[in-house]
Amino acid sequence: MKPLDGIVVVSLEQAVAVPYATRLLADLGARVIKIERPGTGDFARQYDTSCGEVSSYFAWTNVGKESVVLDLKHPDGAAVVAELIARADVVLCNLSPGAARRLGFDADSVRARHRGLVVAELSSYGDGGPYSDRKAFDALIQSETGLVAATGDGPAMARAGISVADIAAGVQLHAAVLAALVRRGRTGEGATLRLTLMEALAEWMHQPALYAHGTGRAPERHGAHHPTIAPYGPFCCAGGATVHLAVQNDGQWRRLCGVVGRPELADAFPAVADRVTHRAALHAELQPYFDTVDADALLAALDAADVPAARTRGVAELPDHPQLAARDRWSAVPVPGGTVPMLRPPVDADSWTWDPAAVPALGEHTTAVLGWLGYPPDKIDDLRARSVI
Repeated sequence: MKPLDGIVVVSLEQAVAVPYATRLLADLGARVIKIERPGTGDFARQYDTSCGEVSSYFAWTNVGKESVVLDLKHPDGAAVVAELIARADVVLCNLSPGAARRLGFDADSVRARHRGLVVAELSSYGDGGPYSDRKAFDALIQSETGLVAATGDGPAMARAGISVADIAAGVQLHAAVLAALVRRGRTGEGATLRLTLMEALAEWMHQPALYAHGTGRAPERHGAHHPTIAPYGPFCCAGGATVHLAVQNDGQWRRLCGVVGRPELADAFPAVADRVTHRAALHAELQPYFDTVDADALLAALDAADVPAARTRGVAELPDHPQLAARDRWSAVPVPGGTVPMLRPPVDADSWTWDPAAVPALGEHTTAVLGWLGYPPDKIDDLRARSVI
């Protein structure tokens, strides 16, 4: 038995953040009923076509869900959603706040009708404040919270290479829903949960913000090298491959100096602050040794000396990573038009397993879900004929 077996989640969702939260709930056994618009469905389906007929974003965030197509603006479509909500344990929504209120599916309206529900809604910036009516997407939130300014090299800023604001929001929303379900199990009371993309990523920016507050300056950009620790970043080796060092304390630093055959460097750059201040000179002292050894030999020497390091790999190499392969982390998951490799959830449990269901085609489960609600076939046919479903 999975932890969320029997829990019904209805989600008015699109894009990445809320779909990722509900994907995590589905991984734990929840039945997730995803409401999609007629014609195109969740617009994230069309971001790219790298996974059969759907995008990589959609495939990743929609494993194991049921897709129901409904025209929410049609009274009969809205009525179906209301019936689904009445059968649900959890309702999530990342429609715009105005759209959700007009449809009557905002958190306050839903909780007023169903006090025992856990209702969660995600917005860009939340109610109140000068940004309350502004739309936002992942890269814009990265800019507003300082992540873009903290990422890059020298004068060049960079967006993080993944949708980190969406992921931050999805993870935190998922955790809050689980906490609310535990509380409901103890008290019988539902909960209203509100999260903003801005505040989700601002939470993850705490450390650099505290550094800037305490020192009066933001950490400088050093590409893939750590802004406040050195040597901590990628170094090119003979043959062109790259090894990423992560030397964080005095013992590791002294052992690295032994590996490169320069023990005197340990006292020339004795503290982390010295190594950061004189980063360029430090790198210049280390690089001649790295130029003489290939990446595999260097990693073997660093491992033997207990100096933390890793290969810098391309993301296209991830499906063939030897560690993931040895631990059998990949599963083949059906998607519309094909099959793709998906990683198992990263947390292993001894009380349940992960059995991935398919990524749904648009509207694949509409008829079955309406049947579950008690709609007879002729009523379903009538809704389809009138383009409600």
